[in-house]
Order: sequence, then C-alpha cells, then structure tokens
Amino acid sequence: MTCSILVVDDEKAQRDILQTILTREGYRTVSVASGFDALERLKEEEFDLILTDLKMQGMSGMELLEQVLADNPQQCVIIMTAHGTIDSAVEATRKGAFNYLEKPLDREHLLFTLQRAGEHVALLRENTVLHKKLEEKATIQGIIGDHPKIREVFRVVNKIAPTSSTVLVYGESGTGKELVARAIHERSPRCDKPFFAINCAAIPEALIESELFGHEKGSFTGASSREIGLFEAATGGTVFLDEIGEMNVSLQAKLLRAIQEKEIRRVGGKVNIPVDVRIIAATNKDLEQEIKRGQFREDLFYRLNVIRITLPPLRERGSDIVALADFFVRKYAVSTGMPVHAISKPALKLLLNYSWPGNVRQLESVIERGVLMAEGSSIMPEDLPAEVHELPAGSGNLPFEFPPDGISFEDLEKDLIIKAMERADWTISKAAPLLKMSYKTLQYRLEKFGITRPHS
Repeated sequence: MTCSILVVDDEKAQRDILQTILTREGYRTVSVASGFDALERLKEEEFDLILTDLKMQGMSGMELLEQVLADNPQQCVIIMTAHGTIDSAVEATRKGAFNYLEKPLDREHLLFTLQRAGEHVALLRENTVLHKKLEEKATIQGIIGDHPKIREVFRVVNKIAPTSSTVLVYGESGTGKELVARAIHERSPRCDKPFFAINCAAIPEALIESELFGHEKGSFTGASSREIGLFEAATGGTVFLDEIGEMNVSLQAKLLRAIQEKEIRRVGGKVNIPVDVRIIAATNKDLEQEIKRGQFREDLFYRLNVIRITLPPLRERGSDIVALADFFVRKYAVSTGMPVHAISKPALKLLLNYSWPGNVRQLESVIERGVLMAEGSSIMPEDLPAEVHELPAGSGNLPFEFPPDGISFEDLEKDLIIKAMERADWTISKAAPLLKMSYKTLQYRLEKFGITRPHS
C-alpha cells in the first residue's frame, strides 16, 4: 500500500523540492502552504504522515501538531526545523511528534526517517486491526484473551452467572481471580446489589470474623458500637473471599454454617440473622492437599467447589500476550496522558519470550512503566525493566506453543541459525557463541542447510 504524505511549508520552493523527491520514491504526496490549509485538507482525506515546517506564517508547526493530535492522537507528524530552533523541535517530539529533521534536509536522512515513520504507521495499523478483532471476540469484565483455556473460562462464567451456586476460582497470584468474580456478579440477577471482596490473607485472624459477620457493642476491646459485617451489608449481592486457603479452621466452620443455613451470628451476638449472599471463593493453594494436612475442612471444600474455574497462568497462554499488552498500552496512555500508541516489534519480542511469574498483573505493571518511560510514541526495549530482558536460565519455557500438527526440528534449527547469523552480521565467529556451538560446528551446519548471506 502506497504511503501518503501531507507536506506543509510556506516556502513554495521547499514544497516543490520535497514533492519531487517523495513522488520519485513512490510516495503519494500532497503539499499545502499553511497550517490552516493543512487542517482543511485533513477534513477531506487522511494521510499516513504529515511533514511540516516548524516556523511558518499564521500557524506554526507546533500549533498544527497540537491541533492534529487533539483530533487524531495516532497521527504521525514529522517536524522540519532550522538549526536555531532545534530546542523547539525536541519539545515537539515530547508533545507527540514522531521525529524532527534539521534543514537543509539531507535526502538520505529524510528518506530513512520517512521509512521508519512508515513502519511505525504500519505497526499502529496492525494494533488497530488487532484491537478491532479483540473487541469482536468474547471478553468479560476486563479479562482479555482468545486462548482455548480463557475461552473455556468465558463459557463457564456465562453459563453459571445467572445461578446462585457457589464458585471456587483457582489460579496463581495475578491471573485475575477477582476479575472473574466480578464478571460473574455483573452477569447475574444480583448485579444491582453490592459486591464485596475481602482478602482472607490480608486481615489479622482476630478481626476477620468481625469483618465477615459483624459484631455487637462490647463484644471485644474496642467494639464501641454495633457493626454489621460484609454478609449483612451484601444482602442480595455477592461476597468474594480471596485466598480462602488462608482462613483458619475454626472460622471455616462458621463460614460453612453461613453457607448451609443462610444465616450468620455477629461476634458477641445471640441472635441468628438470615442472609442472602452468593459466595465466590478463590485460592492459589491446592485445597485438596490442605485437607490432607488438616488445614482445610473437607465439608467446606465441597460446599465451595460446586462450580470450579481454573485460570491458566500467563506463561500457558502466550498467544494472548499481544492482545493484553495492546489493551494496557491504550489504558495507560489515556490515564497518564502520554502519547504512546504502540509497542515496537523488538520490545514485543521480549514480552513474548518472558515467562511472567507475576502473570497478567506483572504484565500490566511492565506496560505501565513502558508507557511512562517511552520517549516517543512506541515502547522500545530500553523502556522495559531489566527482568524482561533476561530469560530464566534452564527454565525450559518456550516462547511459543507447539502447533497441532507438530513442528519440524530441522526447520527450527535452521531458523535459529539464520537469526543468530543476522544478529552477528553474518560473522560465524560472533554467531557461534550465541548458539553455544564451536566455529566448525556452525560452519558445518551452514553448509548442511545451504544457508548463505542474502544479497542486499
């Protein structure tokens, strides 16, 4: 697809030179004499790139940049500037310009910059297409993905949400267990009633019973008045008990009674109080092993485990990383006001190769940092934290999933050798250490596969 460029310059000679160069290089080029003319032309058609002078009569290139980005934050704008206004051009890049070019323009540098800008625009288009596809797929309450294991989670959530059955959500820390609980609540007849979440591991053991069931005045030191607990406050709604495996056994017995009898008794109280709440619990522990160790009641487990949902760790659904990262880029670009719209391909490769021990929560944190650290409109490798740059030694985690019909080991080996040679600028002595091979072994494999440096 031909890249289209809008040239904005109040000097006719400069416009004519640029239009001649760019047209010869295959760009579709339109030129206008002022920022006002540019805004009018942009109402009629879209352009992939805008190449504008900084100093112009009437409306400056900086003013044009601000107005263009206000209407279309993803528009790619390149500023042309004289030597004396470099500081202003740098300021323009901070405000969202893709880059700046110093006058008099160097033809090769101009074409190189336009090539990079075109690649950036293509990346934005890929992200936009991905976003549209993502919106067309089943997503629930902020849970994003198209991996079969996530699609199964969507299916179960939509199936059981209209009921009042208890649900037990399994998953490592950071996989989105509370998001699942909220999704179930939002899709249930209880959606207009309260949703309360409590982390059983975050509240001291002496206080958690009061938090759940409330207390009467004088029932313990500091209880200066009657307080209702979450079960009463959430009547008609949903209570989410995160890290249920951390609840002590004595309180488990009281929770079991609340679920079975649908009534609670406040701490220090003598009256049973009827409650109507749906219980969703979550854990990252193996509760069946906890039962064997005497740390979890078997009868409570079966009461909670009516519907079981297992959230896969992010390392098991690597195909969703691109969609998740794209979502977080857009989220934090909006919340921080940073003009970041994409992730560069080298940065995305790092994300795909990482094992994500902190799961989706860690990915979100990494992308938030990337948006804040990015100098331009794309997240680059240097904007990502150090741990993402390192593959765990001996982890055995592959940055891809095996296709249903398997994979050719010979093709995989050949591909790795080509990538190593490209990184080493086709120097065997530099590529061999990357593959942990001797010089002769790599030389033999190059000959075996018929791998040669492609002609430029």
